[in-house]
Amino acid sequence: MTKPIYVLNGPNLNRLGKREPHIYGHTTLGQVEEMCRRAAGKREIVFCQSNAEHEIIGWIHEAIDEGAGIVINPAAFTFTSIAILDALKQFDGPIIELHISNIHKREAIYHNSLVSKAATAVIAGLGAKGYETAMTAMRQLLDQDQV
Repeated sequence: MTKPIYVLNGPNLNRLGKREPHIYGHTTLGQVEEMCRRAAGKREIVFCQSNAEHEIIGWIHEAIDEGAGIVINPAAFTFTSIAILDALKQFDGPIIELHISNIHKREAIYHNSLVSKAATAVIAGLGAKGYETAMTAMRQLLDQDQV
Protein backbone atom coordinates (compact mmCIF):
# COMPACT_ATOMS: atom_id res chain seq x y z
CA MET A 1 0.00 0.00 0.00
CA THR A 2 1.40 3.38 -0.99
CA LYS A 3 1.51 6.28 1.39
CA PRO A 4 -0.64 9.34 0.67
CA ILE A 5 0.40 12.76 -0.60
CA TYR A 6 -0.42 15.49 1.90
CA VAL A 7 -1.77 18.72 0.38
CA LEU A 8 -1.60 21.39 3.07
CA ASN A 9 -3.09 24.86 2.74
CA GLY A 10 -2.50 27.79 5.04
CA PRO A 11 -4.41 30.83 6.22
CA ASN A 12 -7.09 32.54 4.15
CA LEU A 13 -7.04 29.87 1.42
CA ASN A 14 -10.51 28.84 2.57
CA ARG A 15 -11.54 32.19 1.02
CA LEU A 16 -10.30 31.30 -2.47
CA GLY A 17 -12.75 32.40 -5.13
CA LYS A 18 -13.83 35.38 -2.99
CA ARG A 19 -10.57 36.82 -1.70
CA GLU A 20 -8.80 39.24 -4.05
CA PRO A 21 -9.82 37.44 -7.25
CA HIS A 22 -7.59 39.78 -9.26
CA ILE A 23 -4.63 38.06 -7.54
CA TYR A 24 -5.93 34.58 -6.65
CA GLY A 25 -8.59 33.98 -9.31
CA HIS A 26 -12.13 32.67 -8.96
CA THR A 27 -11.36 28.99 -8.26
CA THR A 28 -12.58 27.85 -4.83
CA LEU A 29 -10.64 25.63 -2.44
CA GLY A 30 -13.22 22.89 -3.06
CA GLN A 31 -12.44 23.07 -6.78
CA VAL A 32 -8.71 22.98 -5.99
CA GLU A 33 -9.26 19.80 -3.95
CA GLU A 34 -11.13 18.17 -6.87
CA MET A 35 -8.30 19.17 -9.21
CA CYS A 36 -5.72 17.63 -6.85
CA ARG A 37 -7.65 14.37 -6.51
CA ARG A 38 -7.91 14.02 -10.29
CA ALA A 39 -4.23 14.86 -10.80
CA ALA A 40 -3.19 12.38 -8.08
CA GLY A 41 -4.47 9.50 -10.18
CA LYS A 42 -4.49 6.35 -8.07
CA ARG A 43 -2.54 7.98 -5.28
CA GLU A 44 -4.44 8.78 -2.11
CA ILE A 45 -4.26 12.37 -0.91
CA VAL A 46 -4.89 14.00 2.44
CA PHE A 47 -6.19 17.51 1.70
CA CYS A 48 -6.25 20.01 4.57
CA GLN A 49 -6.62 23.74 5.16
CA SER A 50 -6.23 25.72 8.35
CA ASN A 51 -5.87 29.29 9.48
CA ALA A 52 -4.00 28.00 12.55
CA GLU A 53 -0.25 27.39 12.44
CA HIS A 54 -0.35 24.59 15.03
CA GLU A 55 -2.80 22.55 12.94
CA ILE A 56 -0.55 22.76 9.89
CA ILE A 57 2.40 21.65 12.01
CA GLY A 58 0.33 18.73 13.31
CA TRP A 59 -0.44 17.62 9.74
CA ILE A 60 3.24 17.87 8.83
CA HIS A 61 4.02 15.63 11.81
CA GLU A 62 1.36 13.20 10.59
CA ALA A 63 2.93 13.26 7.11
CA ILE A 64 6.36 12.53 8.64
CA ASP A 65 4.93 9.28 10.00
CA GLU A 66 2.40 8.38 7.29
CA GLY A 67 3.01 10.39 4.09
CA ALA A 68 4.97 9.96 0.89
CA GLY A 69 5.14 13.62 -0.12
CA ILE A 70 3.94 17.06 0.87
CA VAL A 71 2.51 19.78 -1.37
CA ILE A 72 2.21 22.88 0.79
CA ASN A 73 0.78 26.32 0.16
CA PRO A 74 1.68 27.89 3.48
CA ALA A 75 0.22 31.27 2.43
CA ALA A 76 1.27 34.01 4.89
CA PHE A 77 3.11 31.45 7.07
CA THR A 78 5.61 31.16 4.19
CA PHE A 79 7.29 34.34 5.38
CA THR A 80 6.84 34.09 9.15
CA SER A 81 6.84 30.53 10.43
CA ILE A 82 10.11 29.07 11.59
CA ALA A 83 7.99 26.41 13.32
CA ILE A 84 6.60 25.19 9.98
CA LEU A 85 10.12 25.24 8.50
CA ASP A 86 11.43 23.19 11.43
CA ALA A 87 8.62 20.64 11.02
CA LEU A 88 9.21 20.37 7.25
CA LYS A 89 12.95 19.79 7.78
CA GLN A 90 12.03 16.55 9.58
CA PHE A 91 10.23 15.15 6.51
CA ASP A 92 12.31 12.69 4.44
CA GLY A 93 10.21 12.75 1.25
CA PRO A 94 9.76 15.38 -1.44
CA ILE A 95 8.18 18.71 -0.52
CA ILE A 96 6.70 21.04 -3.12
CA GLU A 97 6.06 24.61 -2.00
CA LEU A 98 3.19 26.15 -3.95
CA HIS A 99 1.93 29.71 -4.40
CA ILE A 100 -0.99 30.74 -6.55
CA SER A 101 0.53 34.15 -7.27
CA ASN A 102 4.12 34.87 -8.23
CA ILE A 103 5.41 35.93 -4.83
CA HIS A 104 8.56 37.40 -6.41
CA LYS A 105 6.51 39.83 -8.49
CA ARG A 106 4.69 41.16 -5.44
CA GLU A 107 5.70 43.49 -2.63
CA ALA A 108 9.10 42.88 -1.01
CA ILE A 109 7.52 41.39 2.14
CA TYR A 110 6.57 38.35 0.01
CA HIS A 111 10.05 37.69 -1.40
CA ASN A 112 11.73 35.74 1.42
CA SER A 113 10.21 32.29 1.82
CA LEU A 114 11.31 30.39 4.90
CA VAL A 115 9.60 27.26 3.55
CA SER A 116 11.80 27.26 0.42
CA LYS A 117 14.73 26.32 2.63
CA ALA A 118 13.13 22.87 3.14
CA ALA A 119 11.38 22.49 -0.22
CA THR A 120 12.46 20.13 -2.98
CA ALA A 121 10.80 22.42 -5.55
CA VAL A 122 8.80 25.65 -5.68
CA ILE A 123 5.87 26.47 -7.97
CA ALA A 124 4.58 30.05 -8.08
CA GLY A 125 2.44 32.15 -10.34
CA LEU A 126 0.44 29.50 -12.20
CA GLY A 127 -2.81 30.31 -10.42
CA ALA A 128 -4.92 27.45 -9.10
CA LYS A 129 -3.60 25.30 -11.98
CA GLY A 130 -0.33 25.24 -10.05
CA TYR A 131 -1.87 22.60 -7.80
CA GLU A 132 -2.36 20.29 -10.78
CA THR A 133 1.23 20.91 -11.85
CA ALA A 134 2.43 20.23 -8.31
CA MET A 135 0.51 16.96 -8.08
CA THR A 136 1.87 15.76 -11.43
CA ALA A 137 5.41 16.67 -10.37
CA MET A 138 4.93 14.97 -6.99
CA ARG A 139 3.72 11.76 -8.62
CA GLN A 140 6.79 11.77 -10.86
CA LEU A 141 9.13 12.38 -7.92
CA LEU A 142 7.52 9.56 -5.95
CA ASP A 143 7.52 7.16 -8.91
CA GLN A 144 11.28 7.76 -9.28
CA ASP A 145 11.74 6.75 -5.66
CA GLN A 146 9.03 4.03 -5.74
CA VAL A 147 7.40 5.40 -2.56
